[in-house]
Amino acid sequence: MTSALETYRLALAKSPLSNNTKRSYESRVGGYLAWLDTADVDGDPLSDPSARDWAVRDYRSWLKNQHVAPSTVNAIMCAIDHLYITLGLGPALARRESLPQTAPRALDPQDQTRFPRELERCDSRDRAIGLMCYYAGLRVAEIASLNVGDVSMSARIGSVTIWRGKGDTTRSVPLHPELRRALAAYLAERQSNTDALFANRAGARLSVRSVGAVVAKVGKSVGIDDLTPHVLRHTFATNLVRQGTDLMLTASLLGHKNVVTTMLYTRPSAADRARAVEMLPVEG
Repeated sequence: MTSALETYRLALAKSPLSNNTKRSYESRVGGYLAWLDTADVDGDPLSDPSARDWAVRDYRSWLKNQHVAPSTVNAIMCAIDHLYITLGLGPALARRESLPQTAPRALDPQDQTRFPRELERCDSRDRAIGLMCYYAGLRVAEIASLNVGDVSMSARIGSVTIWRGKGDTTRSVPLHPELRRALAAYLAERQSNTDALFANRAGARLSVRSVGAVVAKVGKSVGIDDLTPHVLRHTFATNLVRQGTDLMLTASLLGHKNVVTTMLYTRPSAADRARAVEMLPVEG
């Protein structure tokens, strides 16, 4: 299936998807095509609609047997749909996995204390990046694309403008006092000549992967496995909702086009469910 993957890569390069989505789709489609090379399937799944449907269903079953999380299975199905749309066959007739009705993963209260404290030990750039995720809820691609001019600050207020967020939208997010102080300290030390707000030692703009690596490193230092900027974004959103912030206002801060997406944060978390069970009375 090497030629099919190369054809898909060429089409993917011309698509309007974000670079991050393109990388994810290429990896997931590559995994599917590699599976097809060894799978016992009838017909040609890359040209025949019926063979396509059976192959995708069998691949979904294979993923589940490998204990792949339902949300990941669905993400892989989306990438495979894109492959078949690119090939002109259209999406496969294969159902998605049912997902548990829980809130997106966010830091628990204990980790919300440990993470900001650990940032105090970081250099000014990494601290500003961590707090940009935690107190502004920006997506990792939005952080990587920020320019110095996108930050506006005075002694008492400040904001950051995201000019091309998801869906090519623009929004402005007020700066929390802690984030404002961190950005001021970083900008006072910053030596890069580039327009990029966050730069590496060579003065070049930090990549999405590098921003993620900064957050992951801080997480590991306090024992938080697989910490990502998106988990911190979820934490920002969860805190807003649970403190009673209006959902429309929360949606505008997050850059959600539909408030239904924001409503996910009103769902109970796994920790909420555990606490509910733990509070059941015990007979003495």
